[in-house]
Amino acid sequence: MMQTPRLETLPPPPGVIRSLKAGFDTVAVHLTAILLPLGLDLLLWLGPRLSVKEYYQSVLPQFERDWRSLGFSTQQIQAAIEMYRAQVSSLDSLNMLALLRTFPIGITSLLSGPSPELTPFGQPQVVQIGPLGNIFLLFLLIILVGWIGGALYFLWVASLVIPEDQPAYRGKALWQSLALSFLATVAIVAIGLPVFLIIYLLTAISPALGQGAVLLLGFLAIWLVVPLFFAGHGIFLRSQNALGSVLSGMQMARFSLPNSSLFVLTVLFISIGLNFLWRIPAPDSWMLLVGIFGHAFITTALLAASFIYYRDMTAWLKLMIERLQAGVTKA
Repeated sequence: MMQTPRLETLPPPPGVIRSLKAGFDTVAVHLTAILLPLGLDLLLWLGPRLSVKEYYQSVLPQFERDWRSLGFSTQQIQAAIEMYRAQVSSLDSLNMLALLRTFPIGITSLLSGPSPELTPFGQPQVVQIGPLGNIFLLFLLIILVGWIGGALYFLWVASLVIPEDQPAYRGKALWQSLALSFLATVAIVAIGLPVFLIIYLLTAISPALGQGAVLLLGFLAIWLVVPLFFAGHGIFLRSQNALGSVLSGMQMARFSLPNSSLFVLTVLFISIGLNFLWRIPAPDSWMLLVGIFGHAFITTALLAASFIYYRDMTAWLKLMIERLQAGVTKA
């Protein structure tokens, strides 16, 4: 008669609180790990702003001439001009340097959203970028720097969890991280653009249909967030390639879904919830420095905790499978 080992003989899975505590303890001992997110937020706060507003303002007369040559009425052209100016005015808060915050692997940042209008030194310096070719090249350069910075940040924190001094391993992790970031960008564009167009068309047909599509998309995103949360961890902890890391993260999440879902939701709750606290000081107050430091420490500790949880959970799943297989073989 075939028997399997009793569940009581299996060790418990890694605890969420224990992993979080270990992550905070690790970063508290190695505070230098927060330097990259700290430096990025200081750059976005006190550094110059890279803006494209003046370029898009300068091409409006050419657009107006094109619209007239196409036979649009004066009323239609006026409505288009007003809409275009409204969109250009929204570029006041856009800082191209915010693109340094990349996903899924990137340096965490508190100020990667709308750029603050004031700093403790007054109004920030604004550097206008143009024409379109320069904007495109700068866009690619900033994204590439963000990918590299994110890879170095993840590698730095991962090395605190599993010390690794092999240069070959570090080089492979860097290249595979860049590959994962590129694939993720391609997937976002390939999937995001059609989804956006579908939602736009549904909203044009009926606002209720558009809201329903957005709600459905939100539920789908919640379902995917746990498998994708650990997509890059295998690169830095197990020396896997980009595709293998994604598959390993999805497999680990599938076999440990309740526990992993609780961990991911806890991390998101802590990170997003504390962001409201860190943003309380005004951008022209030096007290915001406290928020920037707090955000850098918390997010780095949460990243370290995710590496610790991934390491312990994969080891636990491997042990569980080995014991189950051993029990079946003995039977």
